[in-house]
Amino acid sequence: MGFTYAACYQLSKFVAQSLFDLRVYGQDNIIEQGPALLAMNHQSFLDPPFAGISCRREVSYLARKTLFNIPVIGGIIRRLNVIGVDRDGSDVAALKAVIRVLRGGGCTVVFPEGTRTRDGNLQPARAGAGFIIAKTLAPVVPMRIFGAYEAFPRDSKLPRPTPVTVVVGEPMRFTAADVAGDPRVVFQRLSEQVMEKIAALKNPREA
Repeated sequence: MGFTYAACYQLSKFVAQSLFDLRVYGQDNIIEQGPALLAMNHQSFLDPPFAGISCRREVSYLARKTLFNIPVIGGIIRRLNVIGVDRDGSDVAALKAVIRVLRGGGCTVVFPEGTRTRDGNLQPARAGAGFIIAKTLAPVVPMRIFGAYEAFPRDSKLPRPTPVTVVVGEPMRFTAADVAGDPRVVFQRLSEQVMEKIAALKNPREA
């Protein structure tokens, strides 16, 4: 890990554990070497760093380009493997950048829903994740975060100390046969399959 990434990693881990009692279940399911697409539901701004510290390896992220314009924060995220995307989540250039990361053997976090939930519930999948899968056949690690919406909903300016849980599911693997057909149909279907796996993950702390 680079110095800035390692420093932010440790800081995020400290904050997550001290303020949000973060617990990660199924961490052994994360692919620690070679290409891997970490696919998580999107509840709040806490999701990217909490997904990252659930891994032992360095990961890349997609984030709104407007974040790069925020003083201080913009300068930091430029050093954290962050790839800027248009607000509507349809920036093909950014998706292609993710593909390059995966083809280079890297790991990246994506949110198949495309944007943060407004009510805490899971949202329909968008085709972007399916596009990446079809172009790389990279294994997908489904992840579900619980409690991040309550801790930092999108209409809140400051987070609230609330327990947050990350659950990691078994990797999904795809073949050339899985991505054959009309691209638009295939991309959407793949994204929906990933969201189904995310939705199936349960919070052990609520059992």
